[in-house]
Amino acid sequence: MIDPSSSEEETDEEGVEEPHRHHHHSQRAAKGQDVGGSFAGGPNNTFGITPGQLAGHGNSNLGVGGNGAGAASSTAATSWGGGGGGGGGASNSLDVPQSSGSLPSRSVSPGLGPDGGTSTSTTATLPAHSPSLNSSHRSGSLPRPLSPSPSLSSDKNEQDFQEREEEERKRRLQLYVFVSRCVAYPFNAKQPTDMTKRQLKVTKQQLESLQQRFQSFLKGETPILADEAFHNAVQSYTELFLRSDRVLHAVTAGGLSSQDFRDVFRLSVERRVRSLPDIDGLSKETVLTSWMVKFDAIFKGVGEDDSRRPGGGPRSQQQQQAQLNQTLHSELALSKEQLYDLFQQILGVKKFEHQLLFNALQLDSSDEQAAAIRRELDGRLQKVAEMEKNRKLMPRFVLKEMEVLYIEELKSSINLLMANLESLPVSKGSADSRYGLQRFKRYNVSGKRRSSLLRSQGSLSRLDQDGPDGESTLSKMDIVLSFTLEVIIMEVKGLKSLAPNRIVYCTMEVEGGEKLQTDQAEASKPMWDTQGDFTTTHPLPQVKMKLFAEAEGMFALEDKELGRIVLRPTPLASKFPEWHKMEVPKNATDKDLRIKIACRMDKPLNMKHCGYLYAWGKGVWKKWKKRYYVLVQVSQYTFAMCSYKEKKTEPSEMFQLDGYTVDYIEAASANLMVGMASDLDGGRFFFNAVKEGDSVVFAADDEAESHLWVMALYRATGQSHKPAPPLTPSGKSSTIAKIQGDTDRARKHGMEEYISADPVKFDHSLLFKLVQTLTLDFRLNDPFASLGWFSPGQIFVLDEYCARYGVRGCYRHLYYLADLLYRAERGTMIDPTLIHYSFAFCASHVHGNRHSDGDVLAPARPDGVGTVTHEEKDKFQEIKERLRVRLEYQITNFRSCFPFGRPEGALKATLSLMERVLMKDIMTPVPAEEVRAVIKKCLENAALINYNKLASEAKVEGAETTIQDDLSGEQPGVPPMKKLEDLIHLAELCVDLLQQNEEHYAEAFKGDQAFAWFSDLLVEHAEIFWSFFAVDMDAVLAEQLPDTWDSFPLFQILNDYLRMDDNLKNGRFHQHLRDTFAPQVVRYVDLMESSIAQSIHKGFEKEKWEIKGNGCSTSEDLFWKLDALQSFIHDLHWPDAEFARHLEQRLKLMACDMIESCIQRTENAFQQWLKKGVTFNSTDYVLPAELCAMVNVVLDAKQQSFKLCAVDGVDVHQYHTKIDELIERTSSTMSQGVVSRLLSVLESVISKLARYDEGSILGSILSFTYKQNVSGSGRDLGQSYVNFTRNSMDQIRSKVNDELWILNLFDAWYAAQIQMLGTWLADRMNHSLHPYQCTCLAHIVKKLPADLEVHGMLPTSLHGRDAVVVAQRIATEQQQLIRAGKIE
Repeated sequence: MIDPSSSEEETDEEGVEEPHRHHHHSQRAAKGQDVGGSFAGGPNNTFGITPGQLAGHGNSNLGVGGNGAGAASSTAATSWGGGGGGGGGASNSLDVPQSSGSLPSRSVSPGLGPDGGTSTSTTATLPAHSPSLNSSHRSGSLPRPLSPSPSLSSDKNEQDFQEREEEERKRRLQLYVFVSRCVAYPFNAKQPTDMTKRQLKVTKQQLESLQQRFQSFLKGETPILADEAFHNAVQSYTELFLRSDRVLHAVTAGGLSSQDFRDVFRLSVERRVRSLPDIDGLSKETVLTSWMVKFDAIFKGVGEDDSRRPGGGPRSQQQQQAQLNQTLHSELALSKEQLYDLFQQILGVKKFEHQLLFNALQLDSSDEQAAAIRRELDGRLQKVAEMEKNRKLMPRFVLKEMEVLYIEELKSSINLLMANLESLPVSKGSADSRYGLQRFKRYNVSGKRRSSLLRSQGSLSRLDQDGPDGESTLSKMDIVLSFTLEVIIMEVKGLKSLAPNRIVYCTMEVEGGEKLQTDQAEASKPMWDTQGDFTTTHPLPQVKMKLFAEAEGMFALEDKELGRIVLRPTPLASKFPEWHKMEVPKNATDKDLRIKIACRMDKPLNMKHCGYLYAWGKGVWKKWKKRYYVLVQVSQYTFAMCSYKEKKTEPSEMFQLDGYTVDYIEAASANLMVGMASDLDGGRFFFNAVKEGDSVVFAADDEAESHLWVMALYRATGQSHKPAPPLTPSGKSSTIAKIQGDTDRARKHGMEEYISADPVKFDHSLLFKLVQTLTLDFRLNDPFASLGWFSPGQIFVLDEYCARYGVRGCYRHLYYLADLLYRAERGTMIDPTLIHYSFAFCASHVHGNRHSDGDVLAPARPDGVGTVTHEEKDKFQEIKERLRVRLEYQITNFRSCFPFGRPEGALKATLSLMERVLMKDIMTPVPAEEVRAVIKKCLENAALINYNKLASEAKVEGAETTIQDDLSGEQPGVPPMKKLEDLIHLAELCVDLLQQNEEHYAEAFKGDQAFAWFSDLLVEHAEIFWSFFAVDMDAVLAEQLPDTWDSFPLFQILNDYLRMDDNLKNGRFHQHLRDTFAPQVVRYVDLMESSIAQSIHKGFEKEKWEIKGNGCSTSEDLFWKLDALQSFIHDLHWPDAEFARHLEQRLKLMACDMIESCIQRTENAFQQWLKKGVTFNSTDYVLPAELCAMVNVVLDAKQQSFKLCAVDGVDVHQYHTKIDELIERTSSTMSQGVVSRLLSVLESVISKLARYDEGSILGSILSFTYKQNVSGSGRDLGQSYVNFTRNSMDQIRSKVNDELWILNLFDAWYAAQIQMLGTWLADRMNHSLHPYQCTCLAHIVKKLPADLEVHGMLPTSLHGRDAVVVAQRIATEQQQLIRAGKIE
């Protein structure tokens, strides 16, 4: 029987032929991080799948992006297969020219696959939709010359290459601008913290290193001690798993992590440990834990020299560890700096380009970013209004009624973005004011059409709450400012009149606050460095400080005031310590007192700017004068310009900036607006805030101050027009040039167009497709086995981009599905759960759960978007078909797509996804029979593929050919015996393959009610697999020569596997196997029976009866053949119980007949040998060894008959009883024959003694000779008989194998001797014995019992009544002869 565990692991690598890719782009190697999160579904996740059901989904806010207006313009309906994944709308200047040829590119750029997805490679080419350089249809090109000019062609190629590279760089820089804004000021998404942690993936180099480490352990080259069981487990793991081509393929696909390697070993050793026998004091859990610790030591290379490890010495290891730690940190929540760096790598943006954009975009200024968001939303409102007027700008929808709904969705998405922005806290308590979220109720349109949203002079015009006048103004109570003051009194100078030891101190207070006092100090060293903290609501507070000298007199009531000072700090005042002159009393001696004070007034969050300005307006500040102004942000959308007086908490006057536009104006224009013919008194640099029907003029004394005010008001109004300062004849002032230095530097490097680009004019769906594709490529190349899941930082930025720029959720997931499918089709391992989540989202969006409520269409979709475009629907159907084909391929090739059940749960997720793909819509479940039919067809194909791969890849030992070559006849001259050997080896490989299927695939579905049917389909798959093997098996067996039995090992291998499998036992192939080999077994038994019968006949005819083994050579051969035949048939474990019982009964009957024949022939030979030498009765007679051999044959037959004739110790067929009776009779006959033959010698001896009887003639003569001492004393005769008995006993003892039979023989022999002697003495009762007779018998009677006792006879048997009578008679006769003096 051949051990299946000794077979080698089959190689089963997925043969994915990668077609020619039209888009190849270089991708920078990245250290991105694991993705464990999902896209987000928002609260309305109604598409039938929840994040709890799909493990590893994080939280994000797709509800915002899903309602976006990214595809509002007609340019959004671009072809899914065209473009480079980026580009804007019709007005976007970043599109790649369509006439460019295919050229290599060194830049990092995305490519598109045949489906419109992007791909990356080490070489970069241009988009596939571009015509080839060799095409004669290229527009705008000259006719192809008859003789090519290499110089012209190369120049043209180089020019095209540079143009495309520059266009690609521009596209990426523009995209980075939008991405960096999302990073700088996120207000929709958060970085998920509940995503599944991804493990480090194993690379091809690491796999080779692991193979070497485990091989070193098996060779004993590591210090790790292990027992034989663990050694065998590691050897099996190395041969079956580490060296498997399927594992190599999965590692190349980036789908296996170090945890997968550990889990596979743990699952395999758990079964091994469970099969081990229990050991007292050592639990199996302890053994398993110990084995896993040793495995980890081998896996990590414990004990390896540093020089043998990749990377060499300790320094490189430290560098690698530091690099790995940096990579691991990016798997967590990332800071803004880390996110910037991440997307610089993804988009190929250089560090200096990022710095230029960062400074020019003021990404570190939250006010500037919030203002940019408000301007973006204002632009989107305008676009919605324009689209509402011109329906041709909308995309094509599946239903005409969706156009109205689309407008409502766009407004709702803008409303949600405004609400999210408004929810960001400006200052404490602002979110609770009446200018919070409730101001946006006007955008919640339901049923009726709203009026167009307009804005005056490009500023954000917001419709207020519904009311009779449409206005809701701020009150002074809504303006709340809180300031924190830090006052530090450091030292005083000028104290000359006081004694040096006089105690002085200072006090400080803020108007309306508590009074604080410093520590005491001597007048010689008036230093304190004491800080006082105050809180006030006055924008212009007064801080009063006084200097006191401690009173000296005992009866003095108050300390003496030496001086005082009042400070009026502002948030813009200097924060550094300054010397101030104090006011002193009139009668003070020290007139020049100076105090050093540091006063810092912090600006509250809702104060955006402050300072002194001149102002005039129609409704407020009707008098041109200088006032202290504060720009206050009440909420994210509400700003107010307030003027304050000293010691006042509430503003004296104010106006709300909603709808105003700020810009610079000339002095003449200011005079004209105020209505004064002459120059205004005060102010040199003018600007105004204009609204329809109203205007306010401001002026500052300093140019830089006016510029700061204009920029602050520009951010507050949310206007699209950016004010430009007027140029003086001498050019810009140095202050303005310094402020605009970052912008000028950016313009110098060509960044101005990216900075000033209006996001509303871009098609963000295509731009997002590009960034998502590049992010996915970056993610798949990082050190983690992400399987397509984004990292937390990546998902956060993508969520924010979709929400902020209105990328529809269905577009996003369709792009993602296309990218994932494209990479999966080219060998990259993708998590089916991830595909399932995106597909379920798209299916729910396209199908929806729509119901009609009157004339209102009420969709229920996961992103809350009820509109479906033709583009989305068509693309979804295309992806659905591609996904179905891909899933069928994966299920068909499940062994190579999911090697050893890895990734964990991937096969089950694939089946679940297939069930979802087969659904016609979101509500109608697919019939279970249809799903089973599809899976069954896939598994049928899988059986053929797996068998062909196994046969074609399995090498013949010692040759370069494969087993399939030998079996198929492609190799001529292969003998039938060689084919049979190959078939047996192939059977071992097939058994190993199906055992792996059961171990790594079927067990995952046990106990799972949802997929209980898959286990049945796997059983059917195994039956089909064996049916292909049966074809080759039948062909090979048909070629074998008749009456050859080398095929039985094949049956044993297959039957031992099948009978232990409850699912395949007595299945179709098992029955076929039984039917194929049943005639051979019957024929084999028939021939064996005939052969054994002939061997008995011929063997006993030529038998020399030499002792061999437990009998003779013929009997030994007989019993070995019978035992071998029965063992062989028993080891077949015949599957058919009835036929097995028939074979068993036949073999037992055969054994009974053969043993009976053997006994009969032995008995006949025994009788013939007894008759030989009957006349020779001398004491020199020795019992022949041949007789002993015959006795052994019978005795051995008795022992063998029980095993050969009984069934498991039970004589079911009564064959053993029959043969046992025959053996007992034969054994008894032989015993009697031996005894009679031995007694004949004693009979001869006593016949000699009878010649000395009294009264006989011969007796007188012998008596005379006795007296003359001629005939001897009789002792010699007795001794010769004793020697005979001793020799006989030794012969029997040494030749006969059965001790019990020997003792019984000796007992019977002794009894017969005593009886013969007693009879002989009884006949001479009336006569005295002759001295010769007496001496002889006395010697025999004395020695015989002693010798028998030595051979094991019991004293009770030796000294029976007859023996005692004989001994007494001899003793009496001997005494009489002694008294008569006849003997001594």
